[in-house]
Amino acid sequence: MMHSNPEVTNSAPTTRRTFVQRTMLAGAALGMVSPAKAAEKAAGPYFEDRGWLLGCWTRPWAAHDYRVGFDAIAEAGFQYVALTGAKTRTGRVISAGTTLEEAAEVGQEARQRGLTITTVYGGDAALEKGPQVLQKMIALCKAAGGWSVMLSSVGKEDSYEASCKALAQCCQDAAAHQLAVVLKPHGGTTGTGPQLRDCLQRVDQPNFTLMYDPGNIFYYSQGKIDPVEDCEAVQGLVTGMSIKDYLPPDQVMLTPGTGRVRFPLLMKKLSSGGFGDGPLMIEALSPGDLPHTLAEAKKAKAFVESWLPA
Repeated sequence: MMHSNPEVTNSAPTTRRTFVQRTMLAGAALGMVSPAKAAEKAAGPYFEDRGWLLGCWTRPWAAHDYRVGFDAIAEAGFQYVALTGAKTRTGRVISAGTTLEEAAEVGQEARQRGLTITTVYGGDAALEKGPQVLQKMIALCKAAGGWSVMLSSVGKEDSYEASCKALAQCCQDAAAHQLAVVLKPHGGTTGTGPQLRDCLQRVDQPNFTLMYDPGNIFYYSQGKIDPVEDCEAVQGLVTGMSIKDYLPPDQVMLTPGTGRVRFPLLMKKLSSGGFGDGPLMIEALSPGDLPHTLAEAKKAKAFVESWLPA
């Protein structure tokens, strides 16, 4: 585990817990969240002070059984895993079609390899139809021993307001289990920093937070929006990063450090806004066979470690 000791303008050390609380209080002053919500503490393991949590998504091993990905992630030296694609009957390690028993088995398989599940990808939560799908994903995440459920979208323009209301209800359900609900950019109504900030304001729940994805900022803007500039809109709101690079016109299956994302500068900007610790999950690697993917995972780990704040 890596630790950091970032400083704020008054030179006082910032911990993850005090950062989250300070962010909510600052947000209340700006009308970001209500004073009542600002007084609450976002509870649960996702928000605990743990230093930088460098891990890997299962996506690079999506063509294989999830245990193959777990083995490689552990062998590459990671202690944290985030769940998305895998060779299962649903196409993901855990999806709405997964049973509670299957989810519990996934958690056991992760723990046997020394891996902690930081995030479970929630897929298409269909929030415009109500909270049911996301509520199921929250229950499955809890069964697996995960810390958070991630959304890549909230809803289309014509259903956005209703989707945000359903999401707020789900966040309250997740809070009862000390789980976070995490949003990352994925085009549509939540594809840029300003849109992410708007969604956070509308949902207005202390356990609803942002995972920044610089590769997606480039990808969904056809390379027109630089995440180093876009991230200014979410400074002070980001508590994790999905580490993904980008090359035009539409390539994201790259090992981080080989594309256009200026990760050191991006991290410098986010850190200046209070992002001082939390999950850093490598999402994509240069494709190849299993030995190649393992080698790329190790390269990516070393690359990220090279620009993390001390």
